[in-house]
Amino acid sequence: MKRHLPLATLSLALAAIYPATVCAAGANDALLKELQELKARMAELEKRLDSQPAAPAAPSGMTPEQLQDFNRIAVKTEAMEDSRDALGFKGLKISGYMDPTWIYNQRQHRAGFQFLNAVDNGGYFYDTSYIGTAVIDFTKETDSGARWRLTLSPQRGTQAVAEGSNSPVHEASVSVPLTDLQTRFIAGHLPDWSGYEYLQPTLNKLITHNLLFDTTLPAAYTGAGMELTRDKWIIKALVGNMNASKRQSGEKTPVVAYRVDYAKGEFQGFGFAGVHGKAPNASQNLLDGDGNPIAQRDSRVDLFEIDSYFIRGDLTAQAQFSVGRQRKASISPDPLTGERRDAHWTGLSALMAYKFEPWLEGIARLDHIWNRKNGGGLLTYTAADDRNGIGPAAGGDPNRGVDRSALTLGLGYNFNLNTVFKAEYRIDRASGAVFRDTRDGGFKKTNQLLATSVVVSF
Repeated sequence: MKRHLPLATLSLALAAIYPATVCAAGANDALLKELQELKARMAELEKRLDSQPAAPAAPSGMTPEQLQDFNRIAVKTEAMEDSRDALGFKGLKISGYMDPTWIYNQRQHRAGFQFLNAVDNGGYFYDTSYIGTAVIDFTKETDSGARWRLTLSPQRGTQAVAEGSNSPVHEASVSVPLTDLQTRFIAGHLPDWSGYEYLQPTLNKLITHNLLFDTTLPAAYTGAGMELTRDKWIIKALVGNMNASKRQSGEKTPVVAYRVDYAKGEFQGFGFAGVHGKAPNASQNLLDGDGNPIAQRDSRVDLFEIDSYFIRGDLTAQAQFSVGRQRKASISPDPLTGERRDAHWTGLSALMAYKFEPWLEGIARLDHIWNRKNGGGLLTYTAADDRNGIGPAAGGDPNRGVDRSALTLGLGYNFNLNTVFKAEYRIDRASGAVFRDTRDGGFKKTNQLLATSVVVSF
């Protein structure tokens, strides 16, 4: 039937051309007769075509040519799937990000770019932390539902931060479904899951992290446990080492770490996390009750925090409350016995963000930590730190630590789906002079920071 159109079109074209030609040359009756015979002939051919049966369609409704093309595509697709499975690419996802950063630190008199700086070249500070990283993440899920994950972050992974090593491992974990996909066994090296703020810059709205993140939370765990998903609840718990890939001689007691999240509705929820057990104690010259040195490498830790969020439309609100204690980890020893006392702290952090435009967001964060008892002392901070602003004030009572606070203001500009530009101003304050000015060697109560970065992810 589709052949009728070209024949009809040809007849119309001839009908248009021939009369014009005849008129132009002085048409005669013979030429008109030939044209009529040609029309009759075309009409006869169209009738013959109408009387011919159409080509049978394939059972699928496709013509034989279409079916042949379909079969060719199916064979190629199956070959590609077989090749993918043989190479192990099925269920494999590769992602990553980089965040080159520029920072100005007032008391350090330092300004410049930082990117992939080694953590063991200067320690963990709030103006370096995990800032300036390059990360690649490999996630593989098998047909059985088991997940395998390896995240590499040269110089700035959680293992490097926790142990002061050059390890690039940030996470190396497995998750195996037991009775169903919502009941899983987890094991390996896992980043800490406490608090409302995420470690990675792709999920952290600001450049620096809050004070609770930097000074009161673990970096990672090495151990095994369970993850349960029940309706609106997600529960994770494990037994293992805190901030250590293996225990040292004489260390036997692990920690129990847990995290519970509840999504109250579409826009809000809360969670809480805790750690209880023995963990590395960086205090030097630990003494027993008689004032004799003891070879203790770890001590009892009890951490608990609760956090919540509200995210709706352009508005984001998040908050966190933390309490913690570590035995024999105070900055100042007992003035009479010389024995290390317990370190205690309590902290609050709150963040609000608002999108003025879909691509432009303003952020404000306020943090405060109470840390005066026994000269101060925070998790892994068992000595005075004149850069982070921890410990007794210069020239003050050595048995009284300082309280710390920080106000951070920032902007986030979403250039496209994969690129975010960030800018930040932060002022840190202490109740005593603990920030050392590297220019004159004096101590101040405040320090200021400016930062900008670009986060590119895929």
